[in-house]
Amino acid sequence: MTRRIHALPSQLVNQIAAGEVVERPASVIKELVENSLDADARQVEVEAWQGGVKRMKVRDDGMGIARDDLALALSRHATSKVASLADLEGITSMGFRGEALPSIASVSRLTLVSREAGADQAWQIDGEDAEPLPAAHPRGTTVDVRDLFYNTPARRKFLKTEKTEFRHLEQVLRRLALARFDVGFKLSHNGRQVFSARPAEDTRSREKRIAELLGQAFIDNSLRFEHEAAGLRLWGWIGLPAFSRSQADMQHFFVNGRMVRDKLVSHAVRQAYQDVLYHGRHPAFLLYLELDPRLVDVNVHPTKHEVRFREGRLVHDFLFRTLHQVLANARPEDVLAEHGGQELPASSPAPLMPRQMPVREEPAAYQPSLDWQMPPAKAPDRGQARAPAAALPRKESGEAPPLGYALAQLHGVYILAQNQAGLVLVDMHAAHERITYEGMKQALEGQGIRSQPLLVPLSVKVSPREVELALEHRELLAELGMEVDALGKDSLVVRAMPALLEGADAEGLLRDLLADMVTHGSSQRLRQAINEVLATMACHGSVRANRRLALEEMNALLRDIERTERSGQCNHGRPTWTQLSMAELDRLFLRGR
Repeated sequence: MTRRIHALPSQLVNQIAAGEVVERPASVIKELVENSLDADARQVEVEAWQGGVKRMKVRDDGMGIARDDLALALSRHATSKVASLADLEGITSMGFRGEALPSIASVSRLTLVSREAGADQAWQIDGEDAEPLPAAHPRGTTVDVRDLFYNTPARRKFLKTEKTEFRHLEQVLRRLALARFDVGFKLSHNGRQVFSARPAEDTRSREKRIAELLGQAFIDNSLRFEHEAAGLRLWGWIGLPAFSRSQADMQHFFVNGRMVRDKLVSHAVRQAYQDVLYHGRHPAFLLYLELDPRLVDVNVHPTKHEVRFREGRLVHDFLFRTLHQVLANARPEDVLAEHGGQELPASSPAPLMPRQMPVREEPAAYQPSLDWQMPPAKAPDRGQARAPAAALPRKESGEAPPLGYALAQLHGVYILAQNQAGLVLVDMHAAHERITYEGMKQALEGQGIRSQPLLVPLSVKVSPREVELALEHRELLAELGMEVDALGKDSLVVRAMPALLEGADAEGLLRDLLADMVTHGSSQRLRQAINEVLATMACHGSVRANRRLALEEMNALLRDIERTERSGQCNHGRPTWTQLSMAELDRLFLRGR
């Protein structure tokens, strides 16, 4: 049977469009708040019930909508933001397609109330086909969205728990609050206020808002800068290398006030940090790029999260060189200086506001987990010539250990050992990390990881969201050997650490675990990724590069490697040791046997 082509009903068309625009309550809030910003609002209030699934309300004090335009605002491809191709090629507004409101209205019960600036009366409309009715409302617009996906049950089944959905919604509004310092934001959930941010016009008030949204620690460990060249302006805050994260959860980049995720930008930032950041770590940053709107195409993604730069190489090089120079100019004496609050000339992209560099505790010396004895070495007589190296000492079983015995340490990174086959090279950090990881994994599968109380509890400044995450996952943290409590809305206290990680940096470990929680979300997903969490913890408890080990410590590490793993890889997939046989060494020196 041949199927005839036919036009789709308007309602179905809108619901299909909603599939691209409306993914979850957070998507609705993003679209509605961006509309408020385009209407020149100076105050935006967001209320949500049951994670936004039951109800969401966005109110602003913007220019409002005329009575005759209310019904048109709920129809597809109707907008006041573009009128020609020239407008599309130089977009300065957040929205421009005219799809958000009709798409949201097609999968919810939507009420739109607005009062235009200078009008004597506010008007309300319930759906595209309804007639506007008089209403009581101050200047601005309120959009009330109820029962999201009530008419598309299949979509509703994909929504997560109330707590998870609200967390996404809150994160979207926090990012919008970081994008527009000149606008005030309020958020409440189930009648309880979550955060309130007043308009911030000067640097001090902006940093206060950032501290409320990202945590005071970000401000204390970041460099503020500003640089302009070639028609591009970059400003913001970049985290010090010592403030790196285990996840890319504290990276915010805005192009002309629009939050975006762009591979070109990510690559430029990684390159700028590559000389100062440890492998596998992620920098924290809050960056704002301003350029001619005609040089960036924002119409390349349904949700406008991605952009395309017309001069990609120019933008990449500008970002890299600016950030690289800011980091290079961050001298230790500057970083430790007090807040000066003075601006630098725009032509010099040096750090404007040095922060205090956190002092990290060095891990304790390597503690062997096996009992073994190194055969004593006899000192040669001074009058005698040095004798050839003796054969490898044997264990009680008569066999030499597989990895032999340590000879020396190379540049504080590698251990050189001699075994029966030849030369063994060991990456001491990777090897110790694997040993710690396996020990913690075995303990967790048994009676749990044993904790050790700290002599002096450690207070850590974090964001309010991270405090909520720590309390939500307190039971899991206890299983991992960490006792963490809240001291306030933006502060946590570490009272106990895993005994296996004695001497590790408690603050750094807590921040990395919080980053894992932000990335994985719910407790169930976090438990499913428990191996990744254990890997994060093992990295903190491992011997660091450039730490000098005694010969006995090196041999203890070799014995633990033999007992723990034979794959020759750490839990990140990097090799822990490699073997060079005597035959391979002979070939290197063109020796024949």
